[in-house]
Amino acid sequence: MHPLKTAAITAAATLLFGCSIMPGATPRPTGAAAPGAESDARSLDAYKNAIAQHILAGNADAVFSGQLPPMLPAIVVVNIGIDADGRLSKAVVQRSRDNEASRVALASLRRVAPFPKPARLLRADSRVLEFSETFLFNADYKFQLRTLAGPQ
Repeated sequence: MHPLKTAAITAAATLLFGCSIMPGATPRPTGAAAPGAESDARSLDAYKNAIAQHILAGNADAVFSGQLPPMLPAIVVVNIGIDADGRLSKAVVQRSRDNEASRVALASLRRVAPFPKPARLLRADSRVLEFSETFLFNADYKFQLRTLAGPQ
């Protein structure tokens, strides 16, 4: 099986089964790199973790911590594309029922660009790495990211 296909399947399984950091735990800086610097992430999961940390760090005022509420008022799934230079080349809402939450999610991505470069993860014929991130909102329109959030 192609390594990127394997990474996509692993990412989907992680999303479905909630394998993530427990509330109150400090995220591991796997694949972390300065904005615009080349990421040392060797897998899509590690890169998504680094990007999620980057998004949270640059949007501290829009993030809530602790356990997720039993009922999330809004969930926004965004398809993200990051080019070889770390620029945000795509940010498209794939799923949402709340326009305000969608606006917050997209603005949070634009606010923290550029991102660490995904050089090691790009296929030879591609200049953009695409993946999805899920924004989990509370009633105050503050969010957590599924990649780093604890179980609901």
